[in-house]
Amino acid sequence: MDYGTLRGLFALLILGLFIIIVVWSYSKKRKDSFDEVANSIFEEDNLAADNTKRHHDKDSKQETNNNV
Repeated sequence: MDYGTLRGLFALLILGLFIIIVVWSYSKKRKDSFDEVANSIFEEDNLAADNTKRHHDKDSKQETNNNV
C-alpha cells in the first residue's frame, strides 16, 4: 500500500464520519433533545434575572439606614 492509497482511505474515512455526524444531528430522534438544549439558555436568563432582582431587593433594604 503506497502513500497515495493511504491518503485516499483516510479521506474516505473522514468523509464517512462527516456524513454520519450530519445524519445523526439532523435525525428526528435528536430534534426534541436539541430543541430543549437550545431553549435552555432562556431558562438560565430567567433564573439569573430572578436572582439579580432578589439580590437588588436585599441591597435596597440594607441601604435605607445610611444617614447615620
